[in-house]
Amino acid sequence: MTDHQCESAEIDWADCGVPVSRRFGDPYFSASDGLAETRHVFLAGNRLPARFAQGFQIAELGFGTGLNLLAAWDCWRQSGQRGDLHFTSFEAFPMSGDDMARALSPFLELSSLIELFLSRWRSGQTCFRLDGLSVEIVLGDARHTLAEWPGKADAWFLDGFAPARNPELWSPELLATLASKTRPAGTLATYSAAGHVRRTLASVGFQVERTEGFGQKRHMTIGSLRDQA
Repeated sequence: MTDHQCESAEIDWADCGVPVSRRFGDPYFSASDGLAETRHVFLAGNRLPARFAQGFQIAELGFGTGLNLLAAWDCWRQSGQRGDLHFTSFEAFPMSGDDMARALSPFLELSSLIELFLSRWRSGQTCFRLDGLSVEIVLGDARHTLAEWPGKADAWFLDGFAPARNPELWSPELLATLASKTRPAGTLATYSAAGHVRRTLASVGFQVERTEGFGQKRHMTIGSLRDQA
């Protein structure tokens, strides 16, 4: 894949300690419990760990703090799977190692995994293997990098900033490319319940459903790729 240039994330910190994107004016995860949010939205939303199988591929729009990767890796390890979970994430504004460490510090149950991951991230690696995990973090604008990705995902984590603030990651063109990068019966989950997001996902081939959101957020969206036969 082509190497794309990108800018680093610019971070402010809410009083509760949650990182907030200065560029998009949106927090990276829930102030109430970011890890519980990830498990509800992205893991349960994609019916994981029940769907895990050898060679399972997760792909993500918006790497952020790396919390989703860490939660998925922890879930994979605890489910007793053999081999590696494959995790590819697309990120235009990567966070520094120091900011990432600060953001992840509340999640003590993941501390050993955080340490292993951060040792690689701080050294500048974006493609590497850890125990039970194969990581690929694709830097650059996903509107260009996703089309170049040769893989296909079993499950998508759609975790860009809110559609109203970061419309580029929710455009019909990008979501159509995403559909083409999804394996048969592949799934997706996102915290967003915006009507235009659901309609766009449906138009590019997903069967979508609005379901219960996390915490104070009433709804979220899940979907599965329709049979193209």
